[in-house]
Amino acid sequence: MIRIAGVPLPGEKHIVIALTYIKGVGKPMAEEILRELKISEGTKAEDISEEDQARLRARLEKEEIEGELTRRVSMDVKRLQDIGTYRGYRHRRKLPVRGQTSRRNARTKRGKKKTGMSGRTTLTKT
Repeated sequence: MIRIAGVPLPGEKHIVIALTYIKGVGKPMAEEILRELKISEGTKAEDISEEDQARLRARLEKEEIEGELTRRVSMDVKRLQDIGTYRGYRHRRKLPVRGQTSRRNARTKRGKKKTGMSGRTTLTKT
């Protein structure tokens, strides 16, 4: 099991799929990187040589992945909130940002249904 960018890659999978376990690396980017480094996509992750691992690490350092990517995205959202945009407002209120309807849907974003009181009160004997 090789470790790149702090992420252990599964050794039994092809290297092109194993690279997608790194946040910020999708299949197209993984294919492009492997083509650039002349590493076969069909090679299993555990069969990659030490030299190829070093070249892969060096190439991935040029990309914005894992912590850097997460930090940039959160800073972008914070900037939208600070300048008072509609999108920032939607982020702050935990509502859908990209124009989806939220009156009936958006349960994933809004969470569990909150129902009001039934209006009935129960009397207890004292």
